Amino acid sequence: MLRAGALVALGGAAVPLTGCDLFDGKPKPPDPLEPLAAEAADLAGRYRAAIGAASTLADRLTPIADAHQAHADELRRVIGRPAPSGTPAAPSTVTATEPDGLLAELRKAEQPARENAAKACAAAPAERVALLGSIAAARATHLEALK
Repeated sequence: MLRAGALVALGGAAVPLTGCDLFDGKPKPPDPLEPLAAEAADLAGRYRAAIGAASTLADRLTPIADAHQAHADELRRVIGRPAPSGTPAAPSTVTATEPDGLLAELRKAEQPARENAAKACAAAPAERVALLGSIAAARATHLEALK
């Protein structure tokens, strides 16, 4: 039994670390999901700005803002990198002041975001498809909620 344990230990120590970039000093290439994570964080900020501009929309928009923030957080977790902290992101703004105008601005931002999520889902490896599919579906639902 000791001999088998020693062989396992030696065999495990002899396994090369090929493919491991932990020791090569090269930075990781950008993950294809990073733009989607940034987009989700931006959308969350846009919804928060709209709520700030028209508090009457808070009940309607807060769940959507929370969903976008949850998507940004989960995408960052999957990517394995925290949100960039070097330069603070510019706060999201809205230009409309009336509820109808704010909803129109949010629809305008949500439409390409839904398309981006659907494209990312179609191009993703299998282990990421469920997450990206749920994000695309959520964004399509958001468009309906904004009507």
